[in-house]
Amino acid sequence: MTVRRVQRAPDDGYEHDLVPGLRASADAGRLADELAFSAARLRELSEAAPGLYGDVQREGDREEAAWLSFLITYFGPLRGENPWATVMERRTTWASGENPSLDGAEFGPRSGYDARRGAEVFVAYRAWAERSGGQIVGLAGEETWTLQHRYDRAFERLGLPGFGRPSRVELLVVNHHLGLVELDPWTMHLSAATPMDPVSLAAKRILGIGDPVLLQRRQRELAHGVGVPVETLDLALYNWAAPVDEERYVAGADAVVDEAERDGIATALGL
Repeated sequence: MTVRRVQRAPDDGYEHDLVPGLRASADAGRLADELAFSAARLRELSEAAPGLYGDVQREGDREEAAWLSFLITYFGPLRGENPWATVMERRTTWASGENPSLDGAEFGPRSGYDARRGAEVFVAYRAWAERSGGQIVGLAGEETWTLQHRYDRAFERLGLPGFGRPSRVELLVVNHHLGLVELDPWTMHLSAATPMDPVSLAAKRILGIGDPVLLQRRQRELAHGVGVPVETLDLALYNWAAPVDEERYVAGADAVVDEAERDGIATALGL
């Protein structure tokens, strides 16, 4: 298990209603940086998806596209110059019914891999899709559902062995931005977080509250207050919680921060 301790910059009297837990402008500045990067990454996924995400977007068979997106999320893009190496080496097709081998595989920092579960996640995912009438149908749910309800129900249904909150949120956000299924990722579902989930710990620190209901409300207020989608927060808080000397995890993105957007976020945070 890896324990990430959220570092604290020196208190310089900083205060802002959107981030009531912060007392240092340096911490708020880092948050602005990470929100701007995460927002740029989401736009890139929607407009010009890089690497294997682009393959998902271009795949004519939506079931094969959904399966590849699932494999990317499960293995996780690696750090470094070839984030897709493991998925390219291990991927199988949906139609084959075969599952990837996990023996000796390298996993990304946010992979859902659990050695105790092994390949159970692939068996459970295929069984869920079969019960649902397909991956896309299972993710989309009923036509009458609102986009928020569709997102919530898909999150619940994807509670598979070895596929925790970070993986479920990431898969749904990626599938939404790649155009596989229309959803409204209106919350990070932190009530489903494990005790050491770095995003949950960072959210509690930044938002100054541990109560699940208030935490959910404040995460939305923060996102809306700085002008980014709520789903931007997940990767942003993951990177914010990392040691300051650790390289940002880009999750396979080639995105470049829009400095004007970053400045706008900083201004919204009172910097």
